[in-house]
Amino acid sequence: MSSNPKNATLPSPMKPYIVNKQAGWNYETLETFEAGLSLLGGEVKSLRLGHASINESFIVIEDGELFLVKAYVPPYQVKNASPAYDPYRKRKLLITKKELRNITRRKSEEGLTLIPISLYDKGGHLKLQIALARGLKKHDKRNVLKERDDKREMARMMKSL
Repeated sequence: MSSNPKNATLPSPMKPYIVNKQAGWNYETLETFEAGLSLLGGEVKSLRLGHASINESFIVIEDGELFLVKAYVPPYQVKNASPAYDPYRKRKLLITKKELRNITRRKSEEGLTLIPISLYDKGGHLKLQIALARGLKKHDKRNVLKERDDKREMARMMKSL
């Protein structure tokens, strides 16, 4: 008997709600982790609509916990939002103790930074993909651009033959 019945639906690929497009350009990612987020109800709705930005945000470790800092999450309904609502507030990240120990050890030993990569839905829960990363220098970025130009030129030459 087959392990995949005919009427079973295949899981749909997880489409991220929000992606940090600058992360790949400014950082070299070494290891990625998945973390949950502690959010308010209106923030969840706003994130699911894609009304947020994690481009300028980063992750800090305070008192043995991870926090997402400078992430912009606007209120779901602006007219109904509390006047005390701060769209840039710190948001607690939920991660296992084992992963947290690994992250803090590598961050302190190797001088790495924690950055958010993308925000997506997994099983009805919002998850944030975070990465231990090393910042790229200006000359590294120039090398990447030069390699892209070289590949493009090679493809043009091959196409013309």
